[in-house]
Amino acid sequence: MSNNKIKIIFMGTPDFAVPSLKSLLKDNRFEIVAVVTQPDKKIGRKQILTSPPVKILAEENNISVLQPSKLNKINDDIADLNPGVVVVVAYGQIIPASMLETPKYGYINVHGSLLPSYRGASCVQAPILNGDKESGVTIIQIDEGLDTGAILSQNKLQIHPEETCSKLHDKLSNLGAESLPDVLFNYIQGDIKPTPQDNSKASYVPQLKKENGRIDWNKSATKIERMVRALNPWPGVYAEFSINNQELRIKLIEVENSILEINDHKPGTFFINNNKLAIQCGKDSIIIEKIQPEGKKAMIGKDFIQGYKSIIDNS
Repeated sequence: MSNNKIKIIFMGTPDFAVPSLKSLLKDNRFEIVAVVTQPDKKIGRKQILTSPPVKILAEENNISVLQPSKLNKINDDIADLNPGVVVVVAYGQIIPASMLETPKYGYINVHGSLLPSYRGASCVQAPILNGDKESGVTIIQIDEGLDTGAILSQNKLQIHPEETCSKLHDKLSNLGAESLPDVLFNYIQGDIKPTPQDNSKASYVPQLKKENGRIDWNKSATKIERMVRALNPWPGVYAEFSINNQELRIKLIEVENSILEINDHKPGTFFINNNKLAIQCGKDSIIIEKIQPEGKKAMIGKDFIQGYKSIIDNS
């Protein structure tokens, strides 16, 4: 390796971080001296021990991987590697304040929102849930706060009316990766002046939990339609229904973007509209494209109509 390359430690864990690591690996201005990622986890019903996506990419490129349970355990390791900068993309832990001074150019974070809006973990889902017209990626310096550091760059993209979380996730991931190398290099060269965030405009979005997917049918069809797009595949959008005197959890997998101005039923009631499965919300209704009863595979609305006639209002 050439001595004039900028030495980087890359910290990241899930799929969101992979394009950013790839973009730095391809850029001959940088040398990735190590990757820090979360420990392997048991995943799925069979509890198979699985490596994080970032670890897999690092090992494919013969890069040293560190997987501490707590970051302060590797403070000395990071100091010994003597990086010029540490790049953090969806790592999954807060960086201890004691570590922030180790590299000359500090810690730099790629965050999937237009900061100071949506600081925190569920920044990809939040703009869909709130009906925003745009989202984007902000590259910041990391300080002792949660996503509060000064801004180095910001790139926006439009949110389409049919945008799902998975699609927006991939767009934001790639958008961050495209801008990261030049922003990082220009910052280190002194060509970018960090801009403090306006804390008066800040909002926070905590990590999603399973219960965030539970539907309140008193909400409007517009809000529930956004939930379906924002919270699939996880935590999923669901509600309990009584079928043959038994409670059955049913997930909404996909709904039509267009809202039905129908308010003829009790909220949470299935009905048929033009041969399509629909459900009444607190205001207006939505047409269901895909639905998944507990213990069954996902099915289209017409198949649900045939199999679950007892809970469909035909009045």
